[in-house]
This record gives sequence, C-alpha cells and structure tokens, in this order.
Amino acid sequence: MRVTAIADAAIEVVAAEGMRGLTHRAVDRAAGLPAGSTSYYARTRAALLELTIGRILELDDAEITVGTDRTAPALAKFLHVSLTKGRSRLIARYEFALEATRRPELRAIYDSAGRRFRDSCTRLLTDLGSPEPERHTRMLIAWCDGLLFDSVAGAGAARKPKLAELERGTHEFLRALLP
Repeated sequence: MRVTAIADAAIEVVAAEGMRGLTHRAVDRAAGLPAGSTSYYARTRAALLELTIGRILELDDAEITVGTDRTAPALAKFLHVSLTKGRSRLIARYEFALEATRRPELRAIYDSAGRRFRDSCTRLLTDLGSPEPERHTRMLIAWCDGLLFDSVAGAGAARKPKLAELERGTHEFLRALLP
C-alpha cells in the first residue's frame, strides 16, 4: 500500500536526516515515488509527522511481545529487535521525542506510544510478583531507555549487545528489582 511505503520511507528519512530533513520531497525520493505523492496522502507537515509516528507505533505494536508473552526473554527480544532490524525506527523515535518537547500536537501522539510499552512492562512486573508495579515500571523503562540510547546513540554504540547479553542483563535487572 502506498501510504505504508510513504510512512516507512519517512521513518528512514527521519533516522538518516533528522526532523529537519523530513520533507514531502525527501520522502518521495526515499520511497521511489513520483514528486507530489507524499503531499497527496499527507497534505501538511503536521499530517506527515502524524503519519510517520503512527507507523512507528504500528511497527512497535507488531514487535512488542511483552504484553502477551510476559517474560524477561520477551523483553530482551524486543530490545534486541529495536537495536537491530528496528534501529531506524528507534532513531526516528528519539527524533520524535525531542520534537514532541517543542510541539504540543505531537506530545499526545508520542505519549500514547510510550503508554503502550509502559502498560506492557507493568503487566510483566505484576505477573512477576512486583509489590509496586507502577514504581518498578518507571525503573524498568529507565533501564530499557538507557540501554537503548547508549547502544544506538551513546558511547556504547560501537558494540551493540547480543541477544544473550540482553537476556542475561534483563534477568539480572529484574532479579535485583523484584523480591
């Protein structure tokens, strides 16, 4: 579907060029579409931003198994996928996070995405016996975000963790967090 191709191309543009690089023409080029195609489906920049973040949410939902498979290995797998095949989406998400601090219309959309993952983590921690799942969720999210950022944009980007390392680290973090 053309809208999906446009949204996927927009994610790649944001990841490669940042938010300033996200233009209708840049997306047309990245998607290999005739000039004006993106403008037909997303008339304004705001519409293009919403289309892009919506696709990020859709792809994230397809990857998040933490909500249905409530285990530490499922969380580790999600982190690994985010760092490998979802790397562009992760970088684009960071770009959107910063943009959302300046654009209130994106804040609600971005926060909605965060709530989905947060809810999945809360269910995981509840299932694992957390006496304070809300508080522990904040700590788990901070750990996940820190690990992802360090691995894709921080000083740790030179050596990405392997799945086994993520599984071990997730298990160790949860063991330290939970009784």
